[in-house]
Amino acid sequence: MKAYVFPGQGAQFTGMGKDLYETSEVAKEMFEKANEILGFRITDIMFEGTEEQLKETKVTQPAVFLHSVIAAKVAENFAPDMVAGHSLGEFSALVANGALSFEDALKLVSQRALAMQKACEITPSTMAAVLNLEDKVVEDICASIDGVVVAANYNCPGQLVISGETKAVELACEKMKEAGAKRALILPVGGAFHSPMMEPAREELAAAIEATTFSTPTCPVYQNVTASAVSDPTEIKANLITQLTAPVKWTQSVQQMIADGATSFTEFGPGKVLMGLVGKIDKTVETIKG
Repeated sequence: MKAYVFPGQGAQFTGMGKDLYETSEVAKEMFEKANEILGFRITDIMFEGTEEQLKETKVTQPAVFLHSVIAAKVAENFAPDMVAGHSLGEFSALVANGALSFEDALKLVSQRALAMQKACEITPSTMAAVLNLEDKVVEDICASIDGVVVAANYNCPGQLVISGETKAVELACEKMKEAGAKRALILPVGGAFHSPMMEPAREELAAAIEATTFSTPTCPVYQNVTASAVSDPTEIKANLITQLTAPVKWTQSVQQMIADGATSFTEFGPGKVLMGLVGKIDKTVETIKG
């Protein structure tokens, strides 16, 4: 069975999507439609912008989404048996399996980016990558810290990202190193994604998601929140809302997809981050760049 996966924030690069725009009429139309919906020419920033411009949350999230969805749209023999996306990538996955229309998903991604940006400005917060520690050790250290710090991204065995108030994350990093972590490194992000710090953004996005029509998908989506196959539109909506304040269970999602019969993983969008993570989770499955 074929699993198709879609990356999240951090995969962006200058020039992303330009080849699609120049070689496919369908891609060009979709990019221009996106410029119209967003009210600014995101294509100019994607194709010619600086790294700094691409890093702005209001640009990054729609840019990664557009690259992923359009690459999938113009791919030959696009027929997933199951889909998943890492954080933001879940919206790309939901367009790929027909649960969301391209236009509605882009509007939600844009609203999500702005809501997250606002939430980041309320309290100083950050994220950190922790390498070579058991998940349980990371979780226990986070629970022992005074202040908000939680496990946010279960990326692959031995690679976990924590998220929360800046001081709490810094203190947790010290304790992780003492506990034997190879590295505990603060990440250059705007705030504490997938933590309780995102509650204001969750409330804002919940209203937008509730007002959007979701259809029954053509194949299940393995959602970050549950790490299990979901096909019911109501359930998909609820999980998408919870996702902002809950951890991304990527390791668990990939393991479940393999248990359910996935033999190959094709990554659509900028970069090859997910191919690398899938390879670390299970060396026996095939990884393909879409």
